[in-house]
Formats: sequence, C-alpha cells, structure tokens
Amino acid sequence: MAFPRAVLFDLDGTLVDSAPDFIAVINRMRADRGSDTMAMADLRPVVSKGSRAMLAAAFPDVPAGERETWVQEFLDRYEAGLGLHGNPFDGVERMLGALETHGTTWGIVTNKPEYLARKLMPVLGWESRCAVLIGGDTLPVRKPDPLPLLHAAESIGVAASDCVYVGDDERDILAARAAGMPSVVALWGYRLHEDDPFAWQGDVLVHEPRELCEAAAWPGARA
Repeated sequence: MAFPRAVLFDLDGTLVDSAPDFIAVINRMRADRGSDTMAMADLRPVVSKGSRAMLAAAFPDVPAGERETWVQEFLDRYEAGLGLHGNPFDGVERMLGALETHGTTWGIVTNKPEYLARKLMPVLGWESRCAVLIGGDTLPVRKPDPLPLLHAAESIGVAASDCVYVGDDERDILAARAAGMPSVVALWGYRLHEDDPFAWQGDVLVHEPRELCEAAAWPGARA
C-alpha cells in the first residue's frame, strides 16, 4: 500500500495539543478580572472553535460585545507564551516522520491567524518540514470554506483528489468534502460533548496519530 501524495493538517487539536497554552492565557485573564481558575477540562472541548469560543466558555456572563474587545488581548498573551506549555500530540512526530520517509508532502491549513501559526513552526522544529501553511486570515475566507484547502494543494502542486485533509472539527471535514479531498477525522482532538464525529461523514476515523504511520490507514490507499 502507498501513502497519499500529500497530506494537509489542521493545527490545534490535530497536530498540537495547544490547550495548555490557552488555559494559561485564560486563567491570567480571569485572575486579572477577579475570577477563579478555570479547569482545563472545561476549556479543552472548545479549543478548536477559536479565540471567541474560548473567551465565551471562560466568561459566559460577559456580553459578547464586551468579550469581542478582549480578543486581541487574548491573542497577544498567547503570542507572548507561544509553545511554552503545548506540544505535539503523542505519536504526531512519528506519523510525520513516516510520511516524510515515504515521500509524502505535508502542510497545514488552520483557522489560527497565520502570523501565530508561522511563529509556532520554529518552536516545533517544523519550519523547513511544513511545505505550505495557510492561516485563517491568509485568504478572504476560512474553513469550512474549501478555498484554503484548494489553495494549499495548488501551492504544493498536488491535485485536491490526491491530497488528504486531517482535522478534529466538523468544519475540517466539511471543507475537505467541498474541496473534493478525502478526509481523516482525528478523534484524539478537541470537540464538544454533543459532537458526533461519526455523523460528519469523514472517509476515515482514527483514534491515535500512530495509526497513520501505516499506509493502509489512509483513505484511498493505493496498492
């Protein structure tokens, strides 16, 4: 069996367990506003939903308009401590190594602001390994719109149908389907308690990154 020609990944909740970085930011913001510490378990399910969802979970009694004015503070604090606590999920480095060994090009399509995603690459040692990086503000639209995935595939010279997208959120799978890309649901990532990843209709559902070290685990694996 052969590995895919190219693989694109979501970042937070798929490649990187960034929840420890985010809970550190949230709890500094809560302390500054006279609130008690928030438990990691209460924040983790919404990490893949982005900064506004995390602020909403941390400050549910604050009006949305007021929370909106805190978004830049959240991002600035996160940038200041980028990668201090978070790390790749167990098995991710092994999986990336397997892809590289078998000649698969890989890249990242995330809804995280591009400047933050790019600053994280050297922290992880991925700046020369990641072939393409598309952030949530790189293009006029972001996931679940398929354009970021299509743009990434075009950038590395691979047809969308020859590229697999891996993500832990429903919008990742919706974007892949709309782009004509096979998809992998990363069950190890972040999701709300009420989410049903089996209903997202991804091509393959995988429990741990290490499973993707085998060619046969990928959708459309070729003999």
